[in-house]
Amino acid sequence: MAAPFTLRKIGVPPNSANLTEARRRVFDFFRAACRSIPTVMDIYNLQDVVAPSQLRFAISAQIRKNAHITDPKVIDLLLFKGMEELTDIVDHAKQRHHIIGQYVVGEGLVQNTGNKDEGKSDFLKNFYTSNYF
Repeated sequence: MAAPFTLRKIGVPPNSANLTEARRRVFDFFRAACRSIPTVMDIYNLQDVVAPSQLRFAISAQIRKNAHITDPKVIDLLLFKGMEELTDIVDHAKQRHHIIGQYVVGEGLVQNTGNKDEGKSDFLKNFYTSNYF
């Protein structure tokens, strides 16, 4: 009897009835995430690192990564995880380097154009390649 009250208290939406409803929820989540970008930029002081349009692109890339999924229950689960992540970010449960590492550098917005081993000796190149996990 306590479980339904707990789920209602957290605000977990009921499962999507079909793929169309799940798709609508994905668009609603994307809108909510995009509307929170100015707040996230202010909270984490990201103006010097990334533009809002780049964060919008990172959000859409995360959503497009799962575009092949057609099961509404799986989509609902992914949406729940996405909402949890967004809530953590907006509630400042993460630190600045987490946001930069996961959504700025981790998504390929900052690309490594050069070879990181340029100018190093063959010994160091071999050492680094053999000792990276």
